[in-house]
Amino acid sequence: MNILFITPWYPCDEYPYGGIFIREYAKALQNQCEVTVLHCRIVDRNIHRKWSLTHISDMNMSDGVPAYRVDAQHSKMPGVDFFRSLWSAYRAAAILSKTIGRPDVIHGHVYVTGLVSLLLGMRFKAPVVISEHFTAFARGLLSGRQILKAKIAFRFADVVLPVSHALQTTLERHGIKGEFQIVPEVVNTGLFAYTPRENSPNRAFRLLTVTTLTAHKGLVPLFRALAMVQWEGQPWQLDVVGDGPEAMALHQCVRDLGLSANVHFCGKKLKSDVAQMMQAADLFVLPSLYETFSAATAEALASGLPAIVTRCGGPEEFVDERSGRIVLPGDAKALAEAVDYMIRHQSEFDRKAIAREASRRFGSASVANTLVALYGRLIKKGSASISAQTA
Repeated sequence: MNILFITPWYPCDEYPYGGIFIREYAKALQNQCEVTVLHCRIVDRNIHRKWSLTHISDMNMSDGVPAYRVDAQHSKMPGVDFFRSLWSAYRAAAILSKTIGRPDVIHGHVYVTGLVSLLLGMRFKAPVVISEHFTAFARGLLSGRQILKAKIAFRFADVVLPVSHALQTTLERHGIKGEFQIVPEVVNTGLFAYTPRENSPNRAFRLLTVTTLTAHKGLVPLFRALAMVQWEGQPWQLDVVGDGPEAMALHQCVRDLGLSANVHFCGKKLKSDVAQMMQAADLFVLPSLYETFSAATAEALASGLPAIVTRCGGPEEFVDERSGRIVLPGDAKALAEAVDYMIRHQSEFDRKAIAREASRRFGSASVANTLVALYGRLIKKGSASISAQTA
């Protein structure tokens, strides 16, 4: 099958970690499909002065996935960017089809690619699938016009794939209807895997979080929680992997709480480095106020790392008492109590079993098989429909 991904998010020079989870979908499908990614952007004039379609040849960005980037100029005129992005992506896909052939399935990612995915589906007489990952629905950040675009796109797509039941519920709460099927994000279980650890006496208890340094990721309640925990002489450290606009304020928060010796801001890390940190840690913590899935939590579990997560719209669907604890978002006291529990009961968590279950649910082969079966069903349905019309 020839699959064309359309996405507004993908690794690039400006955001090397942007949309990595979309690349993981493409990589997972490579053993069974021909997958091409089209990354669609609206950029400022100082980046590109004209429309351009380029092959992504940098292996750090493509990671072996055939991928292209189309750039169209940002306009200062209201509403122009929407039509410009439609035209830009449509034109790029038409040009690409001369190289990659006619797509059997158009797979859009995020609602903003929905309308162009539908147009391409009509052009190539191909079914349209749209995956949704965006927290903006739950956070109430979308305008009425944006919600309308999502309603139209999801209503006419063949299948809509929210990454969690919580996200589907949020979409339905906005009055968005569609043929929904939950498909989680992919974990590279070749990289994120269980590795036995040596437990040396008097070692520090190591906590880890992988996140962006923004307010809705809930790091301030986490820092306050760690200041409440009765460590009773137990050495500990929290490694914070990631960067973001709230970095300076979060550093100051740590200093104000007297935790500078314990909390280490590690900045952005390669996936391979994160995998090693997860294998060495004792506990993963996701204190987010909003999520749609949390690939980082799934990767932690695949590494055999128990986790504390908040009931923030995604990870509570796959973390349970066998793999960790769930607390309300923003509740520093509940976080502190959960950390205290995990310290006292850490030996009771079967890290190997945690990794095995995560691999079963989120491993590349598992998610790829789900998508391939869906694609095949849609293609067969479309072929039957065409046959009936010509009979």
